[in-house]
This record gives sequence, structure tokens and C-alpha cells, in this order.
Amino acid sequence: MIQNALRIRLPIIALVIMSMSCQQTRTDTDSQRAIYEFDPNVRTRWSSPENLNGISGAGGKENNGAKGHAFDSIAAGETRTLLDVEGTGRINRIWITVIDRTPEMLRSLRLDMFWDNEDKPAVSVPLGDFFGVGLGRTAAFQNQFFANAEGRAFQCFIPMPFRDGARITVTNDSPGKLSHIFFDVDYQLEAGWNENTLYFHAYWSRDTATTLARDFEILPAVKGFGRFLGTNVGINANPLYKTSWWGEGEVKTYLDDDSEWPTLAGTGTEDYIGTGWGQGAYINNYAGCTIADPAGRQWCFYRLHVPDPVYFATSCKVALQQIGGDPKPSVTEMQKSGVPLIPVTIDSGGKLTLLYEEGKITDLASAGLPDGWTNYYRSDDLSATAYFYLNTPSSKLPAIQPAAYRTTKLGSK
Repeated sequence: MIQNALRIRLPIIALVIMSMSCQQTRTDTDSQRAIYEFDPNVRTRWSSPENLNGISGAGGKENNGAKGHAFDSIAAGETRTLLDVEGTGRINRIWITVIDRTPEMLRSLRLDMFWDNEDKPAVSVPLGDFFGVGLGRTAAFQNQFFANAEGRAFQCFIPMPFRDGARITVTNDSPGKLSHIFFDVDYQLEAGWNENTLYFHAYWSRDTATTLARDFEILPAVKGFGRFLGTNVGINANPLYKTSWWGEGEVKTYLDDDSEWPTLAGTGTEDYIGTGWGQGAYINNYAGCTIADPAGRQWCFYRLHVPDPVYFATSCKVALQQIGGDPKPSVTEMQKSGVPLIPVTIDSGGKLTLLYEEGKITDLASAGLPDGWTNYYRSDDLSATAYFYLNTPSSKLPAIQPAAYRTTKLGSK
């Protein structure tokens, strides 16, 4: 059954990949030509409080044109529409800033995006996390898809095509009023629709106490064909493990007919984002770490699969192991003290002793075990946003978790 599905899907995927490659070439060419050539198929629009939806010839009317409506407010429990348009087009840029940028508010504001008049959003993510602000902690950065120039405003440059319409809303799930929200949604209306065009999606989830030996799902299994764009991840490291390293876990991507074992498997969390031997703060175009706070036991990091695209033909799932490491005496002492952990390996000068077996926990104090760096399953507070394209305007992924769960125990400010 799977093989038959793949025989059908693979030619389609080949066309999609070729189309996306051609589209990338066209986009690059268009970007160069746009400086000096007119495109008769495109109409430029900006949606802002001064001209919601970018209605032709209707901008800046209030207060006789003298900046009469630069911002909106959102009462507790209220939803504010940033864009609601019909027709075919593409969103090119989203910029938002809010007056309250506390971790609680950035996690309480919910950003939803709907394509082609669907009832279920393709994007439903806390506002801060969507723009790469993990754990609600702002930082100045810029990468391929997102920018936060001075830590006070949020930009997204991911292209988001739509065939029949687009709607973007922000809902205030906090108990208090947000007095100021400023925004621009820059989009274009264009003629025609390529049937191989994919819809943009984003999924966010949190687990405040991951289960030992069970991988955290950055992206639960999604059905269809498309492209995994990347992720940003936030971690509140569990203080029970003191200052031991939390990031030994591998990112695993399950493609198409993968079941028990993934096709793509990394070697560690810091390795996934292109660094090694720990994780400090740095910003690169496709990977980086915006927050590295050993004292507060918090880290936020991202990886964007632009030069190394991840395509899938029938399904995709992305998971992160929750594994830490420390010298054996430290891990042994934690185990003796009743800290929840399951030993995984001991690295003694390059010789790896394998310790993990499902249903069995090795006693590190046992005679005969070598000394060395010891990896172990652990339980931490993990959250992540997954960005991906899919061939359908909505998916069957779970709804976003309630605001109370999103904002509890955010840790350092």
C-alpha cells in the first residue's frame, strides 16, 4: 500500500521540487528585475491599522491624514484581525510590535493564520515564539526568515501563498488588555495559481516535564507532501540536574514510510544547529542560539533548512531526544539521590559503553563500569515551533495548548 502510494506521490514530489527550484530561480530573478522592471501581474498591498487589508486608495484617512490610527488595542479575550482578503496572492513580510513584551504577554498572544477560507488555522502559535522569541525572551537577531532588530519588534519574511484568500488574527488570551499593537502585513495580489504551490504552516507545543526515554515531538506526524522548513526550540533545564549538560539529544526526522527508525538522525542538539561541545549565544543565517543563560538554565535556539531542504512525499515527523550528559561521578550521585534519569552510554576515551535497554535501568555504581562522560535520559521543560509547507491549507495537527499552560513557569525574564 505504501509502495503504491509512493509510486503515485514521487512523480508529484519530483514536479513539486522542480517547481520550487524553478520558483526559487524566478523569485531570485524577479527580485533582481523588480528594481527596474514592471510586473503587470502583481498588485502591491499593505494591511495596517491605517488601512486594514490595504484597500486601494483608502490609506491614512483618519484624522484628516495626520497619523490618526497608527495602532490598535486588544482587550482580554478579544481577537484582532490583521488581514482578511479574498483572491490569489502571497504574503511577503509581516511586522508586529506590542507595548507589553513580557514573557507572559508574548506567550498569551496567539497568532493564527487561515488560508482559502478554512475554519482551522494553518498557523496557531504564541506571538513571540512564532517570531523566534523562545520562552518569551526577546533578543536582537536576524536570520534568513526572522528579524528582531533591537529586541522590540518582530519581522517574518517567509513567503506565504494563498489561492482563494488569507486571514490573519491575533487573540489576547491574557487576563489584561494590550493597549498598543502596531502591524504591517505586506502582501501582493497576483494572477493565476500553480497547483504545485504549497501552503505555509506552523505548529507550537510545550511539555513542562518530558517523559524519560520518550522523544519530544517538535512536529507530530503530518500527512501529505511538502517541506519541513525548520524550528526554534526553547528549554527550561530542570534544576534537579544541576549544571549538567542538557543537550546530548539527537534531532530525528521521520520521512514518508519511516516507522520505528528515522531517515534523518543527527548527533546532538548543539550539533543540529552547527556548533559543538556545548551551546553559547550566536546568530547565523540558518542556525543559531538567541538565548544562552546557564545561570537561569534557559536556552533558545533555531535551525532553518534553506540550503539543505527537507522534502517529504507522504508524511513527516520531527522529534528531539531529551538526553543530558556529565562526568560519571556526577551522574552516579544524581542517580543515588533519586533524580529521575536513565543511563544511556559511557564514553571512556573514545570507547563507548552502551547502557540503555528498554525496561532496564543500569546502576552506575555497579562494579566493572568504566569512568567517563555519561549520557542519560532526563526530564526537562521543552517547547518548540515547527515551520513547514504542506499541500493542503489546513492539517490534522492538535490545537494549541491553553494560555495557562503556555505561560506557567516561564523562568528567567
